[in-house]
Amino acid sequence: MSAQSNPSGASQGSVADAVRGNWVDFRAPRWTRPYLRLSRADRPIGTWLLLIPCWWGVALAAAADAGGARPPDLWIALGCALGAVLMRGAGCTWNDLTDQDFDAKVARTRSRPLPSGQVTPRGAAAWMVIQALLACAILLTFPPAAIWLGVASLALVAIYPFAKRFTWWPQVFLGLAFNWGALLAWAAHAGGLGWPPVLLYLAGISWTLFYDTIYAHQDREDDALIGVKSTARLFGTATKRWLAGFATLTVALLALAILAAGLEPLARACAFAGLAAMAGHLLWQLRRLDIDDPDGCLTLFRSNRDAGLLLVAGFLLAIAAAALRDVTGS
Repeated sequence: MSAQSNPSGASQGSVADAVRGNWVDFRAPRWTRPYLRLSRADRPIGTWLLLIPCWWGVALAAAADAGGARPPDLWIALGCALGAVLMRGAGCTWNDLTDQDFDAKVARTRSRPLPSGQVTPRGAAAWMVIQALLACAILLTFPPAAIWLGVASLALVAIYPFAKRFTWWPQVFLGLAFNWGALLAWAAHAGGLGWPPVLLYLAGISWTLFYDTIYAHQDREDDALIGVKSTARLFGTATKRWLAGFATLTVALLALAILAAGLEPLARACAFAGLAAMAGHLLWQLRRLDIDDPDGCLTLFRSNRDAGLLLVAGFLLAIAAAALRDVTGS
C-alpha cells in the first residue's frame, strides 16, 4: 500500500490510533510518512514517556548539587529530548519488525506500516539503523559514565518486544528500558550514580506498570485470541486494585528519591509539591478508568505525559529554590 493523500489532506495510510490531525498525516512530505509512522511520530506520547525520566534525573541531580545547575545541563536536557525521539523511533521500528505477524492480527495495529505494506522489512531495518546511529552521535557528547549506560540500555531495548511471548509481565521489561534515562541523565550531570537515581529508576518502572497496563486494556481481547500476554490480561477485573498499588509504590519511591538527594528544606518542599501534584493526577486517572472503554484507556494513558511533567516542574522549582538560597545566603 502506498501512502496517498485522501481528499481531506490526511494520508490513507494513517494508523488507527494516531493522534487526530497529527502533523505526519497532514504536513510531512508523503514519501516520509510511512517511516515517520514506523517511528510513532504521529503518536508522540511514547517519546514523552521515554524523555520524562531523563528530565527527572538531570533536574534532581542539579537540585541536589551544591553547585546547582550548570550550563551543560541544558545540553543534557536537550540531548535527551533528541535522543528520546530517535531511540523511541528506533525501538518502535525494532518492535514492529519483530511483531509484524502479531500486528496483522490485531484491529488497532494492523494499519501500521509493516503489516499494511507501506514499508518493507528491509526498508524498516535500514531506517532503524539510521535512527540508532544518530542517537549514538548525540550520546557520544555526554560524559563517559552516561555513554556506557546508554550502550548498556541496548540490551533492554532488544529484549522488550519478545517479553510478551514468555511472561505475563512484559510491562516490567518496558519499564526497565523506558526509565533507563533517569540513570543516564543523572550520571551525565554527576559523573556517576547513587541511591537517588536508582530510586527514580525503580519508581519509573512502577509508573510504567501503571500506565502501560491501562494502555494494554485496549488490546485485551485480541491479545487473548492470538496468545499475547500482558498485565491487562493477567489482572483482569482486579486491574484497579493493582494500579492503586503501583501508583502508591511509584509515589513512595519518588519520595525516597527526593529524601535521598539531600535537598535543602525549601528545595525539598518544592520537589514534594511536584510529587503531590503527580500523585493527585494518578488518583484522578484511577477514578476515571473504565477498562472496558478502549478510547478512554487511550486518553488516560496519554495523560501520563502531564503526570510526569508535574514532577519535572517540582524539580525545576527545587533548582530555583536552591539557587535563590545561594544568592540570598539564607
